[in-house]
Amino acid sequence: MLAYAIRRLGLSVLILVLVMSAMYAMVFLVPGDPASLALGPRATPELKEALRERMGLDQPVLVQVAHFFGSALRGDLGIDVWSKRPVLEQILEVFPNTLLLGAVALGWAFAAGILLGAAAVVWRDSWVDRLLGVLSVSVIAVPSFVVAIYALIVFAVWLNWLPAIGAGEPGDIAGQARALVLPAFAVGVGWAGYLARLIRASMLEVMEAPHIRTARAFGMSERDIVFRHALRVAIVPTLSVLAVGFGAILSSAVFVESVFSRPGIGTLITGAVEKRNYPVVMGTVLFMTAFYLAVVTAADLLIARLDPRVRDVLRG
Repeated sequence: MLAYAIRRLGLSVLILVLVMSAMYAMVFLVPGDPASLALGPRATPELKEALRERMGLDQPVLVQVAHFFGSALRGDLGIDVWSKRPVLEQILEVFPNTLLLGAVALGWAFAAGILLGAAAVVWRDSWVDRLLGVLSVSVIAVPSFVVAIYALIVFAVWLNWLPAIGAGEPGDIAGQARALVLPAFAVGVGWAGYLARLIRASMLEVMEAPHIRTARAFGMSERDIVFRHALRVAIVPTLSVLAVGFGAILSSAVFVESVFSRPGIGTLITGAVEKRNYPVVMGTVLFMTAFYLAVVTAADLLIARLDPRVRDVLRG
């Protein structure tokens, strides 16, 4: 178990280093001078040179790379070239909004996926099962930002049921909850369909287990078998994908936040890209990658700890 944990942590560190290297290489691969792109064509050479110094682009490449890696290891993600504020400070201000959006989206998607998957098993091979299958695959195929745009048009513009932009006023819990409905729906709808198909497949496998056949032999109803016995076992495989799902949902939230103009990581990184604010872009991507790897690694270690089958494989 210890060896597996060391290998898993080492892999996460390697991925993080590769991401950091790729981000820094992008600064030199993008055509044009970053300072000129940020300031525009009318900027004087003196202004461009001053911005290049603030961004550290006047130093040799190896020095820039070493400084970037060293600062990141110390938890220093750089300084915003426009506001002069630490990048990490700005990220921590808006990250709770993105985290809340991702948690709500994953929560309702998990609940809906369980109910839809169980319903498909109860009425398997019927028109209900086929309809749920078509709907699940359909929502999986639609990108979250497309769902966000259409949800905004229908529920915010046409019907005027929910707010179109913003996250609600501070202290107004009801207003913040209403502003969270459409973004959470757009982010989670695809995963609701995916989890529904996963639950259905897992439950169909569980339904052939000996204890299920025993329950049928005692005359237990099919619904009781599904919801009281099969479902609790079928949920276990889905837990292993929740960590990956949470990372994917946070990635989707970045785009959805831009559609709904919600304060969060999405709005922060979009504004930084528009201004060619490379320290904020690289710091935000690095922070989100590190958070995602931490969640996935923790989930893998927890599964290896709790699942005896995984422990047997690791002992080999």
